[in-house]
Amino acid sequence: MSKESSFTQRVLSGVQPTGGLHIGNYLGAIKNFVPLQKDYESLFCVVDLHAITVWQDPKELITKKREVAAAFIASGIDPKKSLIFNQSDVPEHTQLSWVLNCVARMGWLNRMTQFKDKAGKNKENVSVGLYTYPILMASDILIYKATHVPVGEDQKQHLELARDIVLKFNNDFEKELFPMPEPIIMEKAARIMSLRDGSKKMSKSDISEYSRIMLTDSNDEIEKKIKKAKTDAKPIPDSLKELELMLEAKNLITIYAAFENISFDLIHKRYGGKNFSELKKDLIGTVIDKIEPIREEMIKLTDDQKYLDSILESGSIKARNIAKEVLNEVYDVTGLSN
Repeated sequence: MSKESSFTQRVLSGVQPTGGLHIGNYLGAIKNFVPLQKDYESLFCVVDLHAITVWQDPKELITKKREVAAAFIASGIDPKKSLIFNQSDVPEHTQLSWVLNCVARMGWLNRMTQFKDKAGKNKENVSVGLYTYPILMASDILIYKATHVPVGEDQKQHLELARDIVLKFNNDFEKELFPMPEPIIMEKAARIMSLRDGSKKMSKSDISEYSRIMLTDSNDEIEKKIKKAKTDAKPIPDSLKELELMLEAKNLITIYAAFENISFDLIHKRYGGKNFSELKKDLIGTVIDKIEPIREEMIKLTDDQKYLDSILESGSIKARNIAKEVLNEVYDVTGLSN
């Protein structure tokens, strides 16, 4: 019997409540969480503690937390099957994080490329939280003894750090307390780029509102943004090699394929040699068809703050029940308990 087999098959993932959610968040993460509920005990976290590694307006943060919870539910995450909760409502996340800070090594954190990318030349002035962010992420996973974590390209290195911490913790204290968290590579997760610059990820922080489609955008806004999406004067190339050089065109096909749950190659074959106007026309219809019911459900949910807060409160109580037991085990093996 493997060491991991004795652990509950449990999946943990989270989304930051910063600046609203766009189709990149949906296609790259939330949409792919839904089927996990069938095979795993699932916990989906609004990671507000991660959000404050950069400045957040306190009043807006409260609203955005509810919006993420609404997006989870509107996209198909069932609060009767899965736990939906705010990270900050479970203080065991940060309690375990300190213990893991004392297990992890400086050299491990210094290798984290995402910190270097986000901090840039200003690394002396960014928050310490941004630097230690991966340790808190490891704590998010381990406080529930999560066996599986859905990851995209930009989170793979952080999960590797969590695995390093598990190995060292279990070895240091001579107890297989934590399972080795396995990545769930979301093959259908799409990496969605800006509608204005195909070399950059779609981002809430982009100056141009036309760079992204928000889950709360109206049908008219969706249509306008896709029509204004940067494209080439030439037709869509038949050759994949040529298409690779046309980043904005490749992005539109990626978005179409992801929403329709069909292969990129099939969409490319359908529109190769045609004008971009044909692709955009059909893409507008597809995006509106998929986003409209999610948007309408999100509006309904966010209008009922009492209901959303009750879901988050119930989820946090259940999550804490798991987290308390794990933290007690950690305190026992490390000598922190009386």
